[in-house]
Amino acid sequence: MEKQVIGRKERISLPDWGIGSVIAKVDTGAYNCTIHASSVNEVREGGDTFLEFVPLAPSHAAYTGDKVKTKTYKVKKVKNSFGQIEKRYLLRTTLALGDFTFPAAFTLSDRSEMKNAVLLGRKILKGRFMVDVDKVNLIGKTG
Repeated sequence: MEKQVIGRKERISLPDWGIGSVIAKVDTGAYNCTIHASSVNEVREGGDTFLEFVPLAPSHAAYTGDKVKTKTYKVKKVKNSFGQIEKRYLLRTTLALGDFTFPAAFTLSDRSEMKNAVLLGRKILKGRFMVDVDKVNLIGKTG
């Protein structure tokens, strides 16, 4: 399969989480994808444990305020961009980028002080995409 060229930023959607069009920064230094999340809590209902969170921030154009709730998640230790080890939740969801749709792993993080609410890590890029850092939004849907 020939790899598709993408830019350093691409417009994506996360349909399972009700997130339409959001700009994501391509980060080849990160292993997994990351999304800003708030109100992250593990909750018990009956005999099950769920993870609840609100993706994106109220100031973000794609913010809906809707909570995402899932039973399928892991707790991972991740080295952040400052080299410190953090505990983060890791979830799987569907990622849509241009005409491509595939499963992707996302960690939840407080990215409120960062310019980009979503990062695309190298795990989803490998074998699919090459990055042209001079370009932006080469294949992402614009609407």
